[in-house]
Amino acid sequence: MSDIAETSYEQFVELHRGPDTFIMPNAWDGPSALLFKEAGFNAIATSSAAFAATLGRLDGVHAVSRDEHLDHAALLTSVSGLPINGDFEDGYGETPEDVAATVDAAIARGLAGIGVEDTAGDPSHPIRSFDDAVRRIEAAAAAARGRIVLTGRTDNFLWAISDIDDTMRRLTAFAEAGADVLYAPNLPDMASISAVIKAVAPKPVNVLVSPRDTATLAELRTIGVRRISLGVDPYTHALGATKVAAAKLAEGDLTALASTLDFGHIIDLIKG
Repeated sequence: MSDIAETSYEQFVELHRGPDTFIMPNAWDGPSALLFKEAGFNAIATSSAAFAATLGRLDGVHAVSRDEHLDHAALLTSVSGLPINGDFEDGYGETPEDVAATVDAAIARGLAGIGVEDTAGDPSHPIRSFDDAVRRIEAAAAAARGRIVLTGRTDNFLWAISDIDDTMRRLTAFAEAGADVLYAPNLPDMASISAVIKAVAPKPVNVLVSPRDTATLAELRTIGVRRISLGVDPYTHALGATKVAAAKLAEGDLTALASTLDFGHIIDLIKG
């Protein structure tokens, strides 16, 4: 691990140890990462879905290759200088050894964090078996220890498998297997989030938040959420503005693309 990568890792670890909840927005390219940095965020994440969309692909297991995602995450790292957490799907491998190799590759490319989830890539059986999922987190944790922050993630609720007991069982097992952070996107309510936090304590929990949620930052902080990510919403927010402007432009409004952001500002951010 390079000195820069080690510093980035240590900075990311400290964010999780700190007393406050921190927001980790998901960037999709260099300028979006720089804008988040300018706004004062101390860490950012990739989004496998947003990145796939920028390439004209649908998100899914390995829709983007491991090397493509590594290159993307390394770009965000070098451009922003911030700790980057990689949203690395199922760890890009069929075996625990393959997952460990992905963690090693992420460390070599300077990532500060990496997420490994229990998706299987088969819509008829979208979630891996409990034992298989735990073995993969164990292998990832052995490779990650002291070098990169590992997030163990179960996607039950993301796949509409509304089984809070299995979700809790998996997250608890991932914590025991060595995951540094635990994450279950789309938990249905604050009570479920609070139960997860208590089950895996003292390890931190990541929560996915969208504009459609009613919980406030203060409420999430009160129940002990340590990290908040935003998924595809930053990307869709930008595309939403483009869609509105495109419709107006198609109607002949030549001022439709007026913006408070001048491209010269992006140039200045890139120059540093």
